Amino acid sequence: MRKKVDERIRTLIENGVKNRHRSMFVIIGDKSRDQIVNLHYMLSKAVVKSKPTVLWCYKDKLELSSHKKKRAKQIKKLMQRGLLDPEKVDPFSLFVETGGLTYCLYKDSERILGNTFGMCILQDFEALTPNLIARTIETVQGGGLIVLLLRSLSSLTTLCTMVMDVHERYRTESHSEAAGRFNERFLLSLASCKACVVMDDELNILPISSHIKSIIPVPVNEDSEGLSESERDLKNLKEELNEDFPVGPLIKKCCTLDQGKAVVTFLDAILDKNLRSTVALLAARGRGKSAALGLAIAGAIAAGYSNIYVTAPSPENLKTLFEFVCKGFDSIEYKEHIDYDVVKSVNPEFKKATVRINIYKQHRQTIQYIQPHEHEKLSQVELLVVDEAAAIPLPVVKSLLGPYLVFLSSTVNGYEGTGRSLSLKLLQQLEEQSQLSKGVEGSHSGRVFKKIELSESIRYASADPMESWLNALLCLDVTNSVPSINRLPPPGECDLYYVNRDTLFSYHKDSELFLQRMMALYVSSHYKNSPNDLQLMADAPAHHLFVLLGPVDESKNQLPDILCVIQVSLEGQISRKSAIKSLSDGYQPHGDQIPWKFCEQFRDPDFPSLSGARIVRIATHPSAMRLGYGSAAVELLARYYEGQLTSFSELDVENADEAQGSQLRLSEAAEKVSLLEENIKPKTDLPPLLVHLRDRRPEKLHYLGVSFGLTLDLFRFWKKHKFAPFYICQIPNNVTGEHTCMILKPLNNDDFEISGSDEWGFFSPFYKEFRLRFSRNLSHHFRNMEYKLAMSVLDPKIDFTDMEPAPSKSDGLSNLINSLLSPYDMGRLKDYSNNLIDYLSITDLLSILAHLYFQEKMPVTLTYVQASILFCMGLQNQDVSYVEEQMKKLERQQILSQFKKVMIKLYKCLYGVASKEIDSALPRLKERVLEPHSISVDEDLNDGAKKVEEEMKAKADGVLNPEFLQQYAIEGREADLENALGNGGEKVLSGGVISVKSSRSGVEKHGKRNESNKESGKKRGKSDHGSKSTSKKRKS
Repeated sequence: MRKKVDERIRTLIENGVKNRHRSMFVIIGDKSRDQIVNLHYMLSKAVVKSKPTVLWCYKDKLELSSHKKKRAKQIKKLMQRGLLDPEKVDPFSLFVETGGLTYCLYKDSERILGNTFGMCILQDFEALTPNLIARTIETVQGGGLIVLLLRSLSSLTTLCTMVMDVHERYRTESHSEAAGRFNERFLLSLASCKACVVMDDELNILPISSHIKSIIPVPVNEDSEGLSESERDLKNLKEELNEDFPVGPLIKKCCTLDQGKAVVTFLDAILDKNLRSTVALLAARGRGKSAALGLAIAGAIAAGYSNIYVTAPSPENLKTLFEFVCKGFDSIEYKEHIDYDVVKSVNPEFKKATVRINIYKQHRQTIQYIQPHEHEKLSQVELLVVDEAAAIPLPVVKSLLGPYLVFLSSTVNGYEGTGRSLSLKLLQQLEEQSQLSKGVEGSHSGRVFKKIELSESIRYASADPMESWLNALLCLDVTNSVPSINRLPPPGECDLYYVNRDTLFSYHKDSELFLQRMMALYVSSHYKNSPNDLQLMADAPAHHLFVLLGPVDESKNQLPDILCVIQVSLEGQISRKSAIKSLSDGYQPHGDQIPWKFCEQFRDPDFPSLSGARIVRIATHPSAMRLGYGSAAVELLARYYEGQLTSFSELDVENADEAQGSQLRLSEAAEKVSLLEENIKPKTDLPPLLVHLRDRRPEKLHYLGVSFGLTLDLFRFWKKHKFAPFYICQIPNNVTGEHTCMILKPLNNDDFEISGSDEWGFFSPFYKEFRLRFSRNLSHHFRNMEYKLAMSVLDPKIDFTDMEPAPSKSDGLSNLINSLLSPYDMGRLKDYSNNLIDYLSITDLLSILAHLYFQEKMPVTLTYVQASILFCMGLQNQDVSYVEEQMKKLERQQILSQFKKVMIKLYKCLYGVASKEIDSALPRLKERVLEPHSISVDEDLNDGAKKVEEEMKAKADGVLNPEFLQQYAIEGREADLENALGNGGEKVLSGGVISVKSSRSGVEKHGKRNESNKESGKKRGKSDHGSKSTSKKRKS
């Protein structure tokens, strides 16, 4: 049966096409897809230019084949079974055949970014998340339609209790019931959207869309050429700059007036050639930032710039930029392969993205992609372009700035996560430096800074109602919602209040304003935010919200100023069985981050059974930062969970639970009326939005915890509030460049028996174990961590002035030293202390000494500078040059001087403890013991003189002894003498000596000689020689 379509639906579609505004249709019913054909037909009639393209998004089952041949097979089977009449073709099948559909799974929705469609169809409502809603709706061009398909519902309120797929991630073992607050707010927001219609599958408009009753066709403000006012201004700008090169040809590629002005500003900075200039381009999604940058780069090539570098988190993010660089080249008549070449990446991770363009027209020119951390390659750069700067860590962006022209572009709000640290910190610093340099005459040190903002969308016209609805629903454009604070009260006068989430997400006017202000603090304080965070706040059963407010004047009917927001997630209470299973399987369920990570790190199955709270976010008002409000909020929260702020009896607790239960049952009751009669309005019987902590019973907790990206300021903040780390990820985050850190603060609890002297309670042994592991990893994974941050994490004790040495500890240290250091090592330390060797000779000992010292084994008091030098060189294995670079106020000689003082102190400590063991272990030569004689030197000399005199006297007496002389007697006959005289005749020698042969045998002579020697003493050497000569003479 044919039915006339409500004229208001056609009017809404045609008005959207005329104004380039989008429209949304929510169709409820099992046959809702049949109405897609009618809506697409009406849109095609209204759009004259071309047939609208269609994007169809779904969860996993499309219920129709997206493949043309498979679909033909299905139709053929239906015809064979007699279920399809070929003369009565289903209009939906014709639409699928000829509609130009693009199909996309929700999980693959990232690939449709940057594409534009005339119509978007969303099915499987339970799979939708805020991110997906924004991502898909933003692909629809002005005049297009968004169609949301819902199955048959008995009441629209069933959407509020519908179980969403994302709720599975919110459930934990101790918190399993997720709420539907986000869906309730989503449903109520549809009633306030002027471009949204909720209807059934027969196109009957439901009462929730009562605003559509007054819709009328709108006239179009166009001139004689069919141009709107903004289009006319853009055309005038193009005509005005038509003759200027390269501005004229490039600006013809611009689609909006804002984009044209941005390109002109970029080209002014390029042609000015001030190499200390920064131009920042800030805009929401879909404003044409990357296109403007691409056209500006083409203008820089035409102006003669040779070395242009482009950086972004990934080269895939630069697809649009390089595309518009090539379009800019076409405008200035550069030909590809003749005047320039495009080089694609061969890295499989970059998926053949463009990484370089070489230009040869005038001279050798290059447009080169570099990764953000490769700032050392920027020595010859003339122009640096940073796209999506908010997705690059702030320290990395700062390191990219230098004495050259810099273009920055960033998304300040949008569905892909917003980076406010860039706009709040870096751009603010650049602006202040620029103002200071302008104030000083003749100053050339500061950078010239310009900021451009794009507000006009390219896909659709300004004042688009769908954009306003989406921004309000998902709190995307809340950067302007941060109210100025008239008075900043002292932190001690502020109170912490519990925020009732049922009231916060009820879509009341005041609740919405309060929610927008809370989200504005989140966005302005944290690095990255996502629309999904809003659904987490609303639906997660374990999450709770607190706000810090100044003194509230109840007489004034106005919302108080929010000074600080804290989001808390209750964790723990996990059974021991689940913990043991997780340890054995190596699998961690969703949620309960701190218990599971603690269990994994220390292999302890008991800790997950404890109950705790993890501080998910803490955000302070931008005007109230570093004034103590965040500290006051954390202190009040810790006191609240320790039970110091409340005094509830058991009876009060039971009454409060009963009241809360009855209230929930009343809110869940719904009237039984038909869908066409149901009118949805915000609830009226809601509890107060804010509850003072003294009026609410706290949960019983054992600890508070935090997980965050490790920075020095953040760690010092938490350390000040007695939080201590138990886990630091060894691999830094790819986006922020920071290590994930988890910290704990034990709360006062009666469940543990802990000695009062230990401030860490049950956490003490785990904290000691963490410090030991962290010190061991400092030479590997944390080697390049800033020494101030690493020392704050390790928190070593360096002042031992109040510590008395214990004998037992000395004995233990002595044994430890003997096992780690040899006597030769101690000798080298001693020689270095005495300036006998260079410090390079003892570098192998630094690691041992540093580990002993920072484990508090050596009670030596060091200054912070001395401890830092030992930390860098001993634990982080860095050299003196690194220490000099880190400690910019100290020169190399000063560092070495402090290092020597450290070594002298450590050596004295070691030698004082183990000196005997060291001395006994060293090998030494045997020493001669010098002892005094029993007699004096004079007595010894006198005795020697007497002996010599006696020997001389005995010698003299022996010479005159006849018996001694007898050996020299000639025993011959008288006749022999006469014969001798006769033979010689009268001739006698002049000496008067003649020789007569003795007749005594040699044996007799020898025997007598020996007897004579025995009698005269042993020392007769000289006399013997004399006797021999005498014998010879006599013989002769």
